[in-house]
Amino acid sequence: MIEIKDVTKIYNGGKAGEVKALDDVSLTIEDGEFVAVTGESGSGKSTLLNLIGALDAPTQGKIYVGGQDISGFSEEQAAKFRRENVGFVFQGFYLEESFSVLVNVEIPLILRGADEKEREARAREMLEKFDLADKAEAMPAQLSGGQMQRVCIARALAGGAKLVLADEPTGNLDSVSGSAVIDVFRKLAEEGVTIVMVTHNKEFAARCDRIIELKDGRVQ
Repeated sequence: MIEIKDVTKIYNGGKAGEVKALDDVSLTIEDGEFVAVTGESGSGKSTLLNLIGALDAPTQGKIYVGGQDISGFSEEQAAKFRRENVGFVFQGFYLEESFSVLVNVEIPLILRGADEKEREARAREMLEKFDLADKAEAMPAQLSGGQMQRVCIARALAGGAKLVLADEPTGNLDSVSGSAVIDVFRKLAEEGVTIVMVTHNKEFAARCDRIIELKDGRVQ
């Protein structure tokens, strides 16, 4: 479960002064829930995702993930938390172009110090799960956009993450490929993976379990 309690995030905007990206936000996301976070640009969507993923810390308030208070983590604690608990999926695929698909999926396991045989076995298992087994030795440039995003999801889950944070994951895809990605997320949620997805796509948001709308840093 994710619990966000009275969270405010303020950035120093330099000459523009302080920017309040989130303003006293409180909400709960259950385990295995597939949630869409919507709102106009600048509403605080990506900030919320970054805070849940311990990429940033709140100015005020508390964030609990699985009962663990991640609000005041040191950089080392935050990095360990992300490695062990969180998978990130972005609009830009961020695949290593010089690595094969298989090695790209192995990256979280490499960071965790898994041995070569374990890494390869787990990566091939994930590629099989996402119908990409025949692409293991391919290079990212040889894949379609939809295939690349499925590789990113496989990579996000390779380390055993039970929380996926997806920031506009369908933004670079056509409607058919985007819909296929939503199908993957729906299946993962049914398997107990918690998914928080930022999206501007109303059709895809409607296929989630719940929509959280942000406006000017507040939940509507």
